[in-house]
Amino acid sequence: MTTTLRPSEPLQRSADGGRSRTYDICVNSRRVGSVRLATDPQFGAVVGLIERLWVDEPDRGRGRGTVAALAAEEVLRGWGCSDVRISVPAEATAALGLARALGYTERSRNMLKELAAQTPALPPGIAVRSMTEEEFTAWEVRAREAFAQDWIDRGVPEAQARAKAEASHRELLPRGLAGPGTAIHVALVGGEVVGHVWTAVRELEPGVSAGYVYDIEVGAERRGQGYGRALMLLAERVTREAGETLLGLHVFTGNTPAIRLYESLGYRTTYVNSAKRLL
Repeated sequence: MTTTLRPSEPLQRSADGGRSRTYDICVNSRRVGSVRLATDPQFGAVVGLIERLWVDEPDRGRGRGTVAALAAEEVLRGWGCSDVRISVPAEATAALGLARALGYTERSRNMLKELAAQTPALPPGIAVRSMTEEEFTAWEVRAREAFAQDWIDRGVPEAQARAKAEASHRELLPRGLAGPGTAIHVALVGGEVVGHVWTAVRELEPGVSAGYVYDIEVGAERRGQGYGRALMLLAERVTREAGETLLGLHVFTGNTPAIRLYESLGYRTTYVNSAKRLL
C-alpha cells in the first residue's frame, strides 16, 4: 500500500510570500487523515510548519503518520523551506515519539495553569507598580535583543531570529504601554526595582481566552531570592483582575530553573515545540 498526500484545497499565498495548504493523507487513494502545511509568518518563508497532522483511528499504528510527515517535509522543501517546526500536544505520547524518531529536537514548551479564585498574596516587603514610559523605552530595546538571542542560541539564523523579535513586538505592543490588555509591572524591594513581568490577554484557541506571560525577568544580582515566584503570583493577580481564569506562557527547553518554578506553581505542559533542519 502507498501513502501519499493529496491537496484538498488550492495553494494559499500571502502578500509577504507565505504559503499554506491542507492535504488529505491517502492510502491507495483512500483518505485516512489530513495535514496542514504552512510557512511561518514569524520566521519567514524559509521556515515551514506541519500543523494538525491527523490519522483516523482505524489506520493508526501502521506507519501512516510517519510517511505523511516525511511527505510533508518534501513538500516544504519544494516550497524552499530550510527548516520545519511542529507543535505536539503534551499528552500525545505516540506523536511525540514519532517526532523524536524523525529527528525533531525539542526547543520549547507551552504551559498553562488553571487559576484559583483567590490569588495568593505577594511575599512581605515586595511592592509593585506599573512600568513607566521611560523604563519601557529602555526595556523594549533590551527585550527585543534578548528574545532574538534566545532563538540564535537555539540554532536559528540571526536574520530569522531578529525578524521574529521585531515582528513579535510590532504585533504585541503596537501602542506600547497604551495597548489594550497590556500590563507590564515592576517589583520593588526597598524602593529598588528587582524585576518585571509583562502580561496580556490573548486567545489560546478559538473561543478560549487566557492571560499570558510574555516576559518575566529578575535582575541578575537578585536571582535565587524568590522574586521570580513573586512576579508569577503578581501575573496571576493581574490575570484574575482582567476576568480570566487561565494563565499561559512559553518557555525554552533549556531554561530548567524556570520550568521547575512553573511546575512548582501548578503549570502543566500543553504543547511541546520541536524543530528540524531540512537537508
